[in-house]
Amino acid sequence: MIKAMSTAATGMVAQQTNIDNIANNLANVNTTAFKKSRIEFQDILYQNFRRAGTPSAIGATIPVNLDVGYGSRAVATTRQFTPGSIAITNNATDLSISGNGFFQVQMPDGTNAYSRDGSFKLSSEGQLVTADGFRMTPEITIPQDATDLSIGIDGQVSVMVVGTEVPQQVGQIELAKFINPAGLSAVGHNLFIETAASGSPITSTPGNDGLGGLEQGHLETSNVSIVDEMVNMIMAQRAYEINSKVIQTSDDMTQVVNSLKR
Repeated sequence: MIKAMSTAATGMVAQQTNIDNIANNLANVNTTAFKKSRIEFQDILYQNFRRAGTPSAIGATIPVNLDVGYGSRAVATTRQFTPGSIAITNNATDLSISGNGFFQVQMPDGTNAYSRDGSFKLSSEGQLVTADGFRMTPEITIPQDATDLSIGIDGQVSVMVVGTEVPQQVGQIELAKFINPAGLSAVGHNLFIETAASGSPITSTPGNDGLGGLEQGHLETSNVSIVDEMVNMIMAQRAYEINSKVIQTSDDMTQVVNSLKR
């Protein structure tokens, strides 16, 4: 009965982690290009009382195990990189990726981070930067006298300059992809960094080498489904309640044993 209490407690802890993850998904339902995640669970070690294949007292062979598990635990948070819906903004510096790929931005320490969030801004020097001021890589600088900004599906950045009638190309946007994007580490600010699990980034121009094309004046929205998360929350809540009932039942049974008289 004490074993049942500790086993049920592991289930409650696992479901609490599940609820925490669901809460984070719902909190980011309006976050640009947010990718939802789900918790994966594993069962814990088993106590084996009798192994299959061993001979019994009457000379027969035991056909199945007699064992009892010790509960479950959360072992992984898997991020799902399914595309979100596309929202039209008509903002010249807003970009969405139609397909695979990440924008590259430079962190303050000089390393690169990766993002699906294409809500870029112009800095005081005319550079394309994130809302936190991180510069796009490769660096794109818009001239001060530019009158119109055009970003093609292939990532070519062109502007119209005062006194000219022909667009001038001022940069080329490159995207990155990973062999295992689920292995990327989320660091907040809508950014990911590479890890040993994700592999090294493979960079190319949009539309090439399996990378998606760009859509100017559009943004990718969160891929969180409120309905799905509400269903998951109800299931987690019910599982938490059932495990708490197991603890209560074990406690009742323990009280019965303690009240027995000789």
